Formats: sequence, C-alpha cells, structure tokens
Amino acid sequence: MASGRMLVLTEVAPYEHGPAGVHGVLTQATVALCELGSMAGLEPRHLATTEDLGIDDIEAGGVLALFTIGETPFTPAQKEALGAAWRDGRLGLLGVHSASDASHTWPEYGTMLGGRFDGHPWTQSLDIDVVDRSHPATEHLGPTWAWHDELYLFKDLRPDAHVLLRLSPDQDLDMSVAEARTPPSGFPLAWCHRDGKAATFYSALGHFPLAWETPTHLRYLAGGLRWLLESTG
Repeated sequence: MASGRMLVLTEVAPYEHGPAGVHGVLTQATVALCELGSMAGLEPRHLATTEDLGIDDIEAGGVLALFTIGETPFTPAQKEALGAAWRDGRLGLLGVHSASDASHTWPEYGTMLGGRFDGHPWTQSLDIDVVDRSHPATEHLGPTWAWHDELYLFKDLRPDAHVLLRLSPDQDLDMSVAEARTPPSGFPLAWCHRDGKAATFYSALGHFPLAWETPTHLRYLAGGLRWLLESTG
C-alpha cells in the first residue's frame, strides 16, 4: 500500500429518481471510523462530499471507507482513478451499511464493493451466524451473534465473495411484509473479497447508534480494517 492514510466518505446523494434517506448515525460513525483508522496506524481524513476527494488523494492510495448512499457524484476522472487504484492494490475499500445502496449507475462500483443493496423488508433483532471465525473481523465472536439492525437484501453478490456473517437459517422472519423474499444469495451480512491485488471488506451492519457504541461491533470493524491492510500491504 502506497499510503498510510484512511479517507472516510459519508456523502448523502439523491438516487437517480428521487431523494435518498439520511442516516442519523453518520457523525457518530465518522468519529468511530476515524478512531479505528488512527488505532491502525493510519492518518484519517473525513470527506463530506466527493468535491473534497482529489485525484492525487486517490492515486496516493491507502484505505477508502464508504458510508454513502444514493448516486454518489464521483466524476468520470474520480471513477477511473478509484478503479485503477483499487485494482492495483493501492486503495483498499471498506464499505459500511448503505455503501451498498450507492452508485447504482456505476457498474464497476458493484464489482468493487462485491454486491448491491436490494431492499430491507425487516428491521428487528437478528441471530447472525458467524460463518468464518478465523477472520480478523470475526475471531472474537462466538458461533452466533445477537444483533438488532436493518436486514439488508443483496443482489449481484460476487461469486468469489467470502461471506463472514449470514443470517441464521432458523431466524424468524415475517414473509408477509412488503418485498419479503429470500434472494438467490440468501442472507449474507458481511463479506470480503480479493481480486488480484485488489481487496474489499463490506459490512451491512451499523444503522443504529448503538452499533457505534458497542465494543464488539467496533472490534469487528477494526478486524476488517486490519484484514484490508494485510491484504493490500
């Protein structure tokens, strides 16, 4: 990795056909992500909009943490630079929660992140199966993690995505609510993947303030960040 920096982008942008919701935890999440970056030996910098993201920032590499939503207005030059830096292993991607519900009109974004948001019919307490307990993000967890969050559904999950967390198959879900369904990929909630030198870690958790006050969740994200640094370093 060419840089010891961590850029944290939290832009809320409209969707192509309407406004996007604003997450009330963005300020709290930004503080937490920047602190995790500092603890990992990185120099964090918060970016409120893509206007603050220079091409030189991208080309310098490091980690780009995304808590974005809507059609994030990356310029064509930014998109080209981001794709090249990610593919070259100079820029690791850390996607949080609604980052999967962003940049739907940018095809390569879904490839880089690993999957696309496809609705959240349920918000409830969840029993999460820890699929891989040897990963740095999950090694402190038991076989099952009790959690409360929006349950994201996904489409276009990369076939090589290494799923770390998945909804427990015996979880009670009300299938009568609007848009309730079981996607072809099931119910993954976190994954990582490598593509040559490129590396991405994504977590669907983090909608509510408690997530950003819970040591277990913060340690989980710190482990995901550590995996990124080891994978791109």
